[in-house]
Amino acid sequence: MKLSNSNRMRIIVVGIVAAIVVGGGSVKADFTFGTPEKLGPTVNSGGWKFSPCISADGLELYFDFFYKKNEVPDWNTYWDIFVCTRATTHDEWGEPNNLGKLVNSADWDGSPSLSADGLSLFFHSDRPGGSAGFDLWMTRRETKSDPWGPAENLGPPINSDKEESAPCISADGLELYFAFEDPLADDTAFYVSRRETTDAPWGEPISLGPVINSWPKQWEPEISSDGLLLLWSDKYWILHGQQHGDPRPGGLGSTDIWFSRRATKDGQWSEPVNLGPAINTTYGETGPSLSADGSALYFGSNRYIGLGGAAFWQAPIIPIVDLNGDGIVDSADMVIMVDHWGTDNSLCDIGPMPWGDGIVDVEDLKVLAEHLFEEFPPVQ
Repeated sequence: MKLSNSNRMRIIVVGIVAAIVVGGGSVKADFTFGTPEKLGPTVNSGGWKFSPCISADGLELYFDFFYKKNEVPDWNTYWDIFVCTRATTHDEWGEPNNLGKLVNSADWDGSPSLSADGLSLFFHSDRPGGSAGFDLWMTRRETKSDPWGPAENLGPPINSDKEESAPCISADGLELYFAFEDPLADDTAFYVSRRETTDAPWGEPISLGPVINSWPKQWEPEISSDGLLLLWSDKYWILHGQQHGDPRPGGLGSTDIWFSRRATKDGQWSEPVNLGPAINTTYGETGPSLSADGSALYFGSNRYIGLGGAAFWQAPIIPIVDLNGDGIVDSADMVIMVDHWGTDNSLCDIGPMPWGDGIVDVEDLKVLAEHLFEEFPPVQ
């Protein structure tokens, strides 16, 4: 692995400090969230919107939008996919733009998921021409500056006589996660379909298993770019005074966002964990979307809004680098990491993503070095 001069120097400094000081301690190391902030008035300019999807370069934001102003959605029509863009990640978002009639239909089109190269967009739709109910569709474009082409049904084996919705394409383009619902059983589960190359056909969908699918009311799976973190939301809402779905037990109320991790792409998923009060509230939080580098979570929430719609929010994802919980990152934390070098110890596995990659190595040391001698408040 080739390191920059600055990273090489950081590792040298860390090695020297760890070699001359003896320390220890243990607290749980994980990741946490900074304070969520609204994305701004152009993105959140009224109306009902759900399922944000941030592009890999952070310059496009796709989402569902109910475009009949001052009306309550009926969940069947007038839902289209829109996009907001910005010139740089430091700029404000521009006005929402409809993707047009080649992509959207007169029915419900939503839950967009953009490929890492920005040239393929996957979504669900209950328009005519599908297998039954909701199917998964996609649209393509030649370059990021070109318009999107006609929508294409993904066909079998992904689409079936049941309902497939809320797709999420992996960063390498070889896995497609989605929600599979049997309307007769009133049961929704997460499945994944794989392919050998991005030009190869999709394989038979496979269930993510009983750990992930232990609750029958869940939706909007989101896989991280490293394939090691899966997020999703409850499938639950109240409309016209009528309840649809159920919140998962152990949540904070209404719709919550949950996650599960695995050590490797072939590993087993861990038990689902609620993201907690930093993100979830007694209102509804839905549609998780991760930045490509794992530093930010985008999501929808109707906090402070109630039933009048939802706004999009962004929260930083922060690795917990104060390994012994003494309020400062120093040589004692370095010694803890050295003591667990080459293991899968979750205490020290903090890089390259905040949730780690299953092994304590130079990636974790680089993250720790970036925060050397910084002070941190106690982890709650």
